Amino acid sequence: MSSPAWAPRKRRNTELAMLIVAIALAVGARISVELAVNETVPASVYTFAVLFSAVALAAHFAVRFLLPYADPILLPLVVTLNGIGITMIHRIDLARQAKNATAGSLATSQMTWTVVGITGFIIVMVVVRDHRILQKYTYTFGFIAIALLLMPLLPVVGQEIRGARLWIHIGPFSFQPGEAAKISLAIFFAGYLVVKRDALALAGKRFAGIDWPRGRDLGPIVMAWLLSLGILVFQRDLGSSLLFFGLFVVVLYVATERPGWIFVGTGLFVVGAWFGYLNFSHVQRRVSAWLDPWANPDQNFQIINALYGMAHGGVLGRGWGEGRPTLTPFSFSDFILTSIGEELGLTGLMAVIMIYVLIVERGIRIALTCRDAFGKLLAIGLTASMAFQVFVVTGGVTHLIPLTGLTTPFLAHGGSSIVMNWAIIALLLIISHQTRRPAPEVLDFSADEETQVVKLK
Repeated sequence: MSSPAWAPRKRRNTELAMLIVAIALAVGARISVELAVNETVPASVYTFAVLFSAVALAAHFAVRFLLPYADPILLPLVVTLNGIGITMIHRIDLARQAKNATAGSLATSQMTWTVVGITGFIIVMVVVRDHRILQKYTYTFGFIAIALLLMPLLPVVGQEIRGARLWIHIGPFSFQPGEAAKISLAIFFAGYLVVKRDALALAGKRFAGIDWPRGRDLGPIVMAWLLSLGILVFQRDLGSSLLFFGLFVVVLYVATERPGWIFVGTGLFVVGAWFGYLNFSHVQRRVSAWLDPWANPDQNFQIINALYGMAHGGVLGRGWGEGRPTLTPFSFSDFILTSIGEELGLTGLMAVIMIYVLIVERGIRIALTCRDAFGKLLAIGLTASMAFQVFVVTGGVTHLIPLTGLTTPFLAHGGSSIVMNWAIIALLLIISHQTRRPAPEVLDFSADEETQVVKLK
């Protein structure tokens, strides 16, 4: 009989220990906010502590039993972000309610959506036990993505908010289909490029030391470029346009390993951005606000207040509950990072960004170690979508790039973002489990045996 194969450690107890620390950080932050604002700890803090702990531990035990070999770092990192986000939104709620006693609780709805998101997280793990089954539905997910992107343009359910047509409303419920579309597109791109990568990897002419793709192979990237332009034209959403096109270019580069695609994608992006700037007033306003927001302070007061808020926070911050983040109108959603920068300072903001960096690093690690091509491309696509989203949001609110209007994953208020990003983490954990679990071990058998015995670790 052959010697037993090496089996990786499950590290579920490590995950549990880090998860307890994440829960303690969220509850401790909530207590700090209450003491700073109300000088007491109300009963609602205990309710939050019990509910948040229950759903976080439910996610852990679901991973422990369904995906025992999954990455142990991702879940605690995400729970940390989710808890900080709910606490920051609650702090903004207290300031809003001090001015208007009838103002609703955004933190309560965010907690509700967190419960829904973690429930969806568990459902994804139960239904999709092996990510490779998704490859069978490559074109189905492509059609689903197109349908989701077209839904906000429908005359009855589609609705325009702040100049962008991103939402659909059905009765009392609203949903942002683009959040679900990025998952569908990641699955479609991964499945499509697994089949077509050999043809797309063929080199064309060599120029400046780079093997450029052949002209006949430019069809897929041109179609993705036209799709992103369509989002920019019809939905007036600069952020989603950049996100979807960037997602395709990254997955295409990883599939083919040809740097020429990066240069082609960058060139198409520059052309599209220039076209959008020349033809759409909302793009011109955002670029003008980026170049010189103080030239029109009445129109750009939100980004100006956000910058002053971060300056007010300094290096160490004003402390939980000691800042004035509500001077920025959308401090709980689009500008929640600047709210964190004001109350936790540059140190706290950098810590939050480092959590995102760690999530992206774990996603890339999962992609690098994945044994099948589809899982590798899907993992890198899902990770790239989150990385692009965090970059454009952080760059926009810190005045590095023009504002785009995307949500900050797990922090900003919004049900669509919370639910879909929890689904992304579930898919990454599924791929990680399939990658890290021991491969079947084939045992030796004697000459008179007629069957091969396979032992599954």
